[in-house]
Amino acid sequence: MKEEKLYNNWWNMPDEDEQTMEEGHQRFWRKVLKMIDETGLEQSVILDFGCNQGGFLRFMYHHRPFRLGIGVDLARDAIQVANERKANLPLQYMATSDLSDLNQQVDMVVSTSVLYLIADLADHAFQIKQVLKPGGVYYASYTDYADNPSLPGIRQRINEHGAVKMQEYKLTEIASAFASRGFKVGVRRLLVDDFIPVEADDPFFAAIDDRLLYEYEQSYLFRFSL
Repeated sequence: MKEEKLYNNWWNMPDEDEQTMEEGHQRFWRKVLKMIDETGLEQSVILDFGCNQGGFLRFMYHHRPFRLGIGVDLARDAIQVANERKANLPLQYMATSDLSDLNQQVDMVVSTSVLYLIADLADHAFQIKQVLKPGGVYYASYTDYADNPSLPGIRQRINEHGAVKMQEYKLTEIASAFASRGFKVGVRRLLVDDFIPVEADDPFFAAIDDRLLYEYEQSYLFRFSL
């Protein structure tokens, strides 16, 4: 474990915390899960990279049961909450920046809204390759905000209140980082599957048009396979 890379909380803002994020992500998790092709996961080991409080694996288990779920994150306090909430589900959570700490390989990796926080994509692709079994897959969501008018505000908000700075990758950069490590790369838009909730005072988007641009045109799901 590279202890120096860990921190207590990812989001540092008085009126918002990891719980607020978890509650807001469930609609997003449903969209991601609908686009995971694999079925019959009862004997599979699933890794959630950047799991925060562990909500995605609990959500996934109730919709697509698996043999074992492992969540890793840099936020110590979030991992503590994840372990407190796992009850009797087949889940394990650990605070680490080094996937070799798992001491095992997995069948599938999922990361939701994490790639934009990774400074070294080549190293990330290398770590994922080491932990994935032959034939394994990695699903990773990513939003390309480049043409979104709200980007300056989004960037400022994340860089001021997040423990890790925002990275602004082109889709080609992400695909190339994984292709260079021997992955087959696929990508598709994350499709809208319901009405989009609109907030009177959205903390990220300055206008509804910007939110719709994100939802319909700028949100993607990568599938990296070995």
